[in-house]
Amino acid sequence: MINASTLFTTGSWNFPLEEPNHAALREAYLESATVVTPNPRTHALFADKRNLTLLSDPKRLGEWGLDIASIGVLTAGIPHTVLVTPEIADKLWKERRHLFFKPVSGHGSKGAYRGDKLTTSVWGKISKGGYVAQFLVPPGNRTIRVDGMEAHLKADIRLYTYAGGVLLVAARLYRGQTTNFRTPGGGFAPVFEV
Repeated sequence: MINASTLFTTGSWNFPLEEPNHAALREAYLESATVVTPNPRTHALFADKRNLTLLSDPKRLGEWGLDIASIGVLTAGIPHTVLVTPEIADKLWKERRHLFFKPVSGHGSKGAYRGDKLTTSVWGKISKGGYVAQFLVPPGNRTIRVDGMEAHLKADIRLYTYAGGVLLVAARLYRGQTTNFRTPGGGFAPVFEV
């Protein structure tokens, strides 16, 4: 079992509490004087994007003893993902039009970029590390009515889970590069099983 002080001292993950301006919060968390959610351990296990590099690697999954069917489900559902490092930055830049870049500790699409929309100045930051590159999977599309007019929106399906069970299934409808709540007619939408 990993305890919080081990997580903070090993440097094996990237979480905002590592920054100097979060020192007081980090200290309070380590002394159990505050609750942080998601806590660093939960974040490292379930939200750190580096996990996607492992879960999309069939060879690694096989080494871990997963059966062929489980490997197939994971690799079919998780686009191939690699850690961005300076050593492979040139290769990723050349392939960027087919990739999506996400910060390893990001959330809510903050700092995420479609490769075909990258500027060289943003790439300079990404190529230093702290990001994953994921094969780009275009979102689905849905046509809805907004103020009596047809609107074509992108859609992605979200499964909200807890303790191994699904709590809620919802769609996010949006326009633009990433999901947002600014699109007229966009936001959360129900999902009906057919």
